[in-house]
Amino acid sequence: MPEKKTVVPLIVIAALAALALWIDSPQHPSIKLGQFERDLNIKLGLDLQGGSHLVYRADLAGISDDDAADAMSGVRDVIERRVNSFGVSEPVVQTNRVGDERRIIVDLAGVHDPDEAIALIGETPQLDFRREVVEEEALQQFNIDDPSSIIGPIFERTELGGSNLRRATVSFDPVTGSPEVNLEFDGEGTDLFAELTRQNLNKRIAIYLDGVPISAPVVQSEITNGRAVISGGFTIDEAKQLARRLNAGALPIPIELIGQQRIGPTLGRLSVSQSLSAGILGLIAVIIWMIIFYRLPGVIAAIALLLYAIYFLAIIKLLGITLTLAGVAGLILSIGMAVDANVLIFERFRENIRADKSVGYALEAGFNEAWSSIKASNVSSLITALILYGFGTSIIRGFALTFSIGVILSMVTAITVTRTLLALTLRFKWTQTPFWLAASPREPIQ
Repeated sequence: MPEKKTVVPLIVIAALAALALWIDSPQHPSIKLGQFERDLNIKLGLDLQGGSHLVYRADLAGISDDDAADAMSGVRDVIERRVNSFGVSEPVVQTNRVGDERRIIVDLAGVHDPDEAIALIGETPQLDFRREVVEEEALQQFNIDDPSSIIGPIFERTELGGSNLRRATVSFDPVTGSPEVNLEFDGEGTDLFAELTRQNLNKRIAIYLDGVPISAPVVQSEITNGRAVISGGFTIDEAKQLARRLNAGALPIPIELIGQQRIGPTLGRLSVSQSLSAGILGLIAVIIWMIIFYRLPGVIAAIALLLYAIYFLAIIKLLGITLTLAGVAGLILSIGMAVDANVLIFERFRENIRADKSVGYALEAGFNEAWSSIKASNVSSLITALILYGFGTSIIRGFALTFSIGVILSMVTAITVTRTLLALTLRFKWTQTPFWLAASPREPIQ
């Protein structure tokens, strides 16, 4: 009977493989566990599925050279927040300088209508708060002679607006369970809101978005903590959309569209097909070579590599990582790292077999002796990947991310999957022969 220390890891490996296969299956486009919800469809970048390429010119009039870099960074951050809030997968937003001009380059994967992309970027939600004006005050302020001409309450704009908003979040009314949008103001906004509520007790304060009232609650007391709640009979999707729009904020400087291009998905489909073909052919070639050269350990390595691929795809889908050609390259390169770890282990294992060690000792010692080399190699690769991720552009970061995941996963599969399957298989006498181990000791194996 296999030992407990072999059976337990085997059960864990099998359970994770079953879960990964479930996630990888196209029959399951999403997963939901309580509040956790994840779209499990594979997301492709601009180079793999096409999209829109936009070029904007920034108007830096009145901004000093010292502040120009910060202003451009602010524009880039706001645009990234906007397009992400509308579900665009991994936008590439870059800033550069052409002569005296500062430009913003925006690549949006999956958005094939440039007008739609322009609308996403150009939309600037305007949030403001208005106090209710009583009838007598309204008649005098707006020069209204006939009181009957007033339809409903009249609201006057105040100094409190979207520029004072720190963040917007979605919550649920503890009594009714209806979705609400919570607003949190900055320091200045907190003072303005406190003064506004103090002066308008038992009156309405209307919240306007793009000139349209979306909520007009009655002030019950002075609010000094800088927080407000918008409750308007929202659905959860409407509340989320409103919070996203409010969080997008306004552009810190004006921008002008000076170029646009639609990138078709044809090239992307060809790239996907060629990349998948290259990856599959490479994996098959590696598996064949491992089996021929290492025999039984090579078969185990092939199984480990297949599990590695299954696990990797599941991680990509769970994390919602957008795959680009560079990301696919990182995946393929990480397969080589997984093979390298197995090669180091098998070579140490064979050396111990040739040194007349028992199979059990050779296996254990082989892993222990190879671990230092595997660790050093993978750690150095991870450090390089982290540097690329930290200082590279979006495309380079995609490569670094998938490569890092692959490197970590290769260590896990080599140390756990390969080790467990080998320990289980080599318990049988018929597997402990020079032919199956591709190693001949000076004396028969004990």
